[in-house]
Amino acid sequence: MKIKRIAIVGAGTSGWLAANHLGAELSADSDVEITVIESKDVPTIGVGEGTVPYIMNGLKRFGISEVELLTSCDATFKQGIKFVNWLDSAKHGENHYYHSFDEPYPSGFNITPYWNTHGADRPFDDIGLQARISELGLSPKKKSSAEYEGELAYAYHFNAAKFAKLLAKNAQQRFNVKHTFATIEGVKKSEDGNISHLIAADGTELPFDFYIDCSGFSAVLIEQGLGIAFESKAKELLVDTALVQPMPLKENEDINPYTTATAHKAGWIWDIPLTTRRGTGFVYSSKYMSESEALTLYAEYLGINESELSPKKLPMEVGYRKEFWCKNCVPLGLAQGFLEPLEATSILLSDFSAELLAKNFPRDTADIETISPYFNKVVTYAWERTVDFIKLHYSLSDRTDSDFWIDNQDEKFLSAELKDRLKKFKLRSPQQSDFFSKFDLFNEKNFLYVLYGMKFKTQPSILSSVEKERSESILLSNDRLVKQAGTHLLKHKDWLIGLKTAMEKAKR
Repeated sequence: MKIKRIAIVGAGTSGWLAANHLGAELSADSDVEITVIESKDVPTIGVGEGTVPYIMNGLKRFGISEVELLTSCDATFKQGIKFVNWLDSAKHGENHYYHSFDEPYPSGFNITPYWNTHGADRPFDDIGLQARISELGLSPKKKSSAEYEGELAYAYHFNAAKFAKLLAKNAQQRFNVKHTFATIEGVKKSEDGNISHLIAADGTELPFDFYIDCSGFSAVLIEQGLGIAFESKAKELLVDTALVQPMPLKENEDINPYTTATAHKAGWIWDIPLTTRRGTGFVYSSKYMSESEALTLYAEYLGINESELSPKKLPMEVGYRKEFWCKNCVPLGLAQGFLEPLEATSILLSDFSAELLAKNFPRDTADIETISPYFNKVVTYAWERTVDFIKLHYSLSDRTDSDFWIDNQDEKFLSAELKDRLKKFKLRSPQQSDFFSKFDLFNEKNFLYVLYGMKFKTQPSILSSVEKERSESILLSNDRLVKQAGTHLLKHKDWLIGLKTAMEKAKR
């Protein structure tokens, strides 16, 4: 039977990402109808306000204007993440490093072996331009830069609720995606175990051929309907709670072109700058910190009295589905799984999985049996390696100020793959060949920034005179470029104000 009617249950970011990916792939087929079903009774969580450059692939494919994204979603540019105090301050003082988006290969040359041997006098993120450009608060784009192009790699921070609305408008107008309201409380299955109907709160039965579960943590279809269990990663990743509070921008406050992730004794704090506010969240493990202590430390970080703090509390069950495609149902977003938002993993995995589904979407129900094992294999691999990458940040820390950090350094909670990689990286630095699968969403470039930002030690390399001279020449050139950067790159906030002013003039 040809698959004609596709239901997406849930209208948050993951639901509308799925609608756009499927719409872009299937809109030429006039027989296919995609419907997003939104519940008025279930609010979206919407804390995922940071992205990685991967998001651009979809936005360009969807036909969404970058200018519209920036102006309608309170968006700012993100050039990476500034990790603050992830190392022992008693040994290193107040410390930070950048995980930048630019490749750590200045001029296309791998300078890491030189840095490992001669780079003790400068941090690893100093070998390129972006960390220092970010620290100067400069925009990654010139005024004249084309859409989705810049002098440096970048992604975005945005208001997640407004981003979902932008995706919704695009899916409906460009791909003719339908949008309806109903609260789905269950499913009706056929004799072969496939879902035949959705059951709404008012008892209405809604028949479709294929179902995308974007119902959030409740996982109404994949867990409640089809019984697919959740694979907990609580032993590997210890944080389980987030307190979330937006903060108004102060008058004349700068807008950083990066996310800040500041470690504390039982977790970390995100700080994401938008054009209208700061999105902040205090992530912690309830095993190692009480809520009252978390509130005290959170207020202290924000520079407010504790009485002014009224955060939204989000319990975080960390892990993912044991099966990502079951019968005629695929979960995405929080229904698929959740990891703390340390590296913008939630929206990345949603976007990646939605694109993978769209490019492998079965046109006939008989094709599901062939395609679903491949999808499950790929997505499971992507999740497992992403768990490794998040764990890497904790396991490398030399903080000993709490049991939280000490327990995170216990190697028995590292995967066999991560253990093997770390042993190898003590002998030589990460290489592209170590990440042979394109489904490693975080590869050697990402590992380089985190490993050496966290003072990981690799055996010194034996360099030829040519390699040494070229490395030193590139570093000198980059130092000059950084000094000159302010002459052709605007301050991040000034670039954004300039865009807003230009758009207001165009409307007159």
